[in-house]
Amino acid sequence: MRTWRKLALVTLLAVMPTALRAQDASPDLIAKAKQEGRVVYYTDLIVDQIVRPLVEAFETKYGIKVDYSRADSQDNMLKILGEHQAGRMQADVFSMTSGLQAAIDAGAVRQFDVANGAAIPAQFKDPKHYWISSNFYVMTPAVNTDLVPRSDMPQTYEDLLLPKWKDKIVWKPNDMSGAPGFIANVLRTMGEDKGMDYLKKLQGQRVKAVSASARAILDQVIAGEYPIVLQIFNHHAALSAQKGAPVQWLKMEPASVQMTLVTQTAGAAHPNAGQLFVEFMLSKEGQTLFQKANYFPTRSDMAPALPELAPDSGKFKANFISPDDITKGYERWAKLYLDLFR
Repeated sequence: MRTWRKLALVTLLAVMPTALRAQDASPDLIAKAKQEGRVVYYTDLIVDQIVRPLVEAFETKYGIKVDYSRADSQDNMLKILGEHQAGRMQADVFSMTSGLQAAIDAGAVRQFDVANGAAIPAQFKDPKHYWISSNFYVMTPAVNTDLVPRSDMPQTYEDLLLPKWKDKIVWKPNDMSGAPGFIANVLRTMGEDKGMDYLKKLQGQRVKAVSASARAILDQVIAGEYPIVLQIFNHHAALSAQKGAPVQWLKMEPASVQMTLVTQTAGAAHPNAGQLFVEFMLSKEGQTLFQKANYFPTRSDMAPALPELAPDSGKFKANFISPDDITKGYERWAKLYLDLFR
């Protein structure tokens, strides 16, 4: 099992030889980007939390308009592939948590480098240069604190199998922020035999599938429609709790760590403006916006705004699930969900 602490060591070794100085975009890139005057950005990030602040800061700094569209990773991927196949690529930049390999295989994305990539640890960028990560996530269960007393809150994965939670648990049926991601974490944590045995027991709990974004499902839990949700972004629960919502994320070990992948499309209408937008996302200025929004920045010289939410600073174990892991394993994890839980 690859833990977050092992990941942290790899990160340290990867960045030690590199000076982590902020990199400014070249004057030539800025001039070309301003001539194009526009960026089209598809994303699965939350608009009010980070997309709008990021876009507004970029537009203010460079005077370049950003048109953005927010949807889940699968929906964005379908749009990208459709535009590519039609020969009418609209997006210049897009970000997603899973499914990128389909776009790479189709030739819908291009290779690129960014100056600010020097401050990003090796595990957060593609050695083949098709993607780089702007932020990472910690996925955990969460509970409605009005419905689940503190003394009853599940502490371990085994606790989720208690009879009192039958018909009380929900999750998203697809994506790594849902059932496939939870299944992946269980198998990586427990191993094949014990993991499959656990999943078959969990099947008896009749976990309910809710077809919505992870954030929307968490909102339903907060509203009291369900007591427990699996595989949500722990910072979403923490932010809602800070505002008085009856919700708490569970430090159930190991959690799973995933990342947002940022890439640029092949045949983009505004390649220089898209490149500049990616540079801005990874700059100290852009990463500070992620930090203030309580996302976890990937720059090695940036700490989370709420250290208790990240595995290393929060002192809890986690499995890092890389894009390669997802490419190799996602089809099986999704099939296991269909076979066991549908």
